[in-house]
Amino acid sequence: MDYKIKKLEDHLKINFKDKKLLAQAITHKSFDTKMNYEKLEFLGDRVLGLTISKKLIELYPSEKVGILDKKLASLVNKNKCYEVGKLLNLQKFILIGNSNKKITKIENKIISDSCEAIIGAIYLDKGFDVSRKFILHIWKEFIKLSDKIVIDPKTRLQEFSLKNYKILPSYKIVSNTGPRHKPKIKVGVKVKDSKFIYANGSSKKIAEQLAAKKLLEFLNQLWFGKIKDFYYQKINIMKIL
Repeated sequence: MDYKIKKLEDHLKINFKDKKLLAQAITHKSFDTKMNYEKLEFLGDRVLGLTISKKLIELYPSEKVGILDKKLASLVNKNKCYEVGKLLNLQKFILIGNSNKKITKIENKIISDSCEAIIGAIYLDKGFDVSRKFILHIWKEFIKLSDKIVIDPKTRLQEFSLKNYKILPSYKIVSNTGPRHKPKIKVGVKVKDSKFIYANGSSKKIAEQLAAKKLLEFLNQLWFGKIKDFYYQKINIMKIL
């Protein structure tokens, strides 16, 4: 374990005063129900959000808040944290399960969560300035691309529903199965007068995004008349796709 922590420190280029914080940041609750990364993830998420928010304001001082919010969402979501976690090779360090056996497959959400937990650990051990510099360095290339707004499916569906019906899309959890470290969550989503469209994901957020994407695709097909058994009137879906 000491060797793994030292190797991760070298990889992060940060020498921790409290090694236990870093160990906790890579420990999943299935490995240790008490000393795991959940609270560090909670903290790291806030530090990440604050750091990226401040950077976006500096980069785009004249931009509207709504646009800044979309840029922020594209930079700090679970998918982006997963990408960063993969860049850091966190899958090689994360502790999962009830033994010290080598893990060959780590779920995307766990890598994403551990990435945020490491940010939280850096903040507690080194303070905000070091954690801010770490984030801006690791997120550097993603921030460069922030001038191009990437709107996620759930946001696009929400904008469509609010514009056309003045209400939010309706989501519901259909089932939650699988082990704690590898859940399978089924979610349904609909807009006014539509049927529910379903998708599975390893977390509620991921399942909602996938369901929203499938519903947008369904509505897009409908707009072009490819689906005949469902009637929808005055949908300008192309404006949000």
